[in-house]
Amino acid sequence: MTEFTIASFNVKNLIGPDQEYYKFQSYTPEEYAWKSDWMADQLLTLDADIVGFQEIFEETPLREIIAETDRRGQEANAASLPDRSKRYHRKAIFRKLAYTPYTVAELAFAPNINDSETPGKRRPGLAILSRYGFAEPVEIIQDLPQPLDIPMACLGGEEDAGYYTLRRLSRPIMKARIPVAGQIVSVFNCHLKSKLGEFITPQGAPYPPETVLTAYDAGGRALGALRAALRRMAEAWVLRRMVLDELEQNRPVIVLGDFNDGENAVSSEIISGETPFRNYSWMLRHDARHTGDRYSAEEDRHIRETIDRFRLRSAEKQFLRKSLRDVVYTTAFGGVHESIDQIYMSRHFDPDWAGHIGEMEYFSVFNDHLTDGSHPEAPYNKLASDHGQIMAHMRLKSAG
Repeated sequence: MTEFTIASFNVKNLIGPDQEYYKFQSYTPEEYAWKSDWMADQLLTLDADIVGFQEIFEETPLREIIAETDRRGQEANAASLPDRSKRYHRKAIFRKLAYTPYTVAELAFAPNINDSETPGKRRPGLAILSRYGFAEPVEIIQDLPQPLDIPMACLGGEEDAGYYTLRRLSRPIMKARIPVAGQIVSVFNCHLKSKLGEFITPQGAPYPPETVLTAYDAGGRALGALRAALRRMAEAWVLRRMVLDELEQNRPVIVLGDFNDGENAVSSEIISGETPFRNYSWMLRHDARHTGDRYSAEEDRHIRETIDRFRLRSAEKQFLRKSLRDVVYTTAFGGVHESIDQIYMSRHFDPDWAGHIGEMEYFSVFNDHLTDGSHPEAPYNKLASDHGQIMAHMRLKSAG
């Protein structure tokens, strides 16, 4: 058996000092030093074998933070691990205390195609860090090879209900094939469109009218939220299609990242797939000709197996099923605590499936740095991150 850990880390706007990433937003050298110091400590605490990062503007600062994490980890090892001359050096506790450097790890960075590098108008990308390296070049998708036209269903005899068209994702999706203990796991890292409204700037105007809060347009802002939700769900489908390509080949899959939605949101359910009913034998067939025309017992088994084969499991939900904890959250704002950062996995890691190749043993949430934005003393996460970090502790059977 091989143990490994996989984490999702939204760093909140990693970029070097004195660079305006959003309008009038930048880090002073002192703020950047504080942020990079916090990130190195957080990465050291995680000590994860595989990390999916979100909100990375530049690769160089991330590499510098990883190097600083290694320096601190090696110092900790020298101070806390006994050498072989000590008879107790084999104690299990020292294996747990040991930090494994990223010196031979590989880092893949996916810049955002929407990043113009114009001060104040930057757009962040993603990265994946793997101690196991990559079995093949990391795949990055953002510009779609062909536009995704989503036809709307006709209602009331309409001949043409229109389309929603998606040509480019707001941020890239990364797919990495990572070799672990003789198995290759397909890991997806994503950062879906946020809930912030998507507004259109009229030709010749300096900004969208909906952003003028002194002339508050409730209907227009609601329409902006609708656009954002449509984009997020369409991006979720693009990710789902990539996941299905892997599952159709019976490849183990783990999806992680900032979904910008909770587990029960439509966008998250698009990614995970349907949960099968316990029994389809009671259900009217799609081509029913009378009231008793139901699916047979054999069809019921086939339907449930097919749905289950393409369904992803939430690591958080699996953890809560076997834990006494009553809350997990990765964001806190305006009095609302929720989980929008997720780790999903295919049934290859579900111990209830006979063909599983491993399972999740534990789920960690690192959210002590989060403060509710409605609290009067909440400046801390401005320089740290407004997201908690999550990590799944996996146990994988050896291949063969």
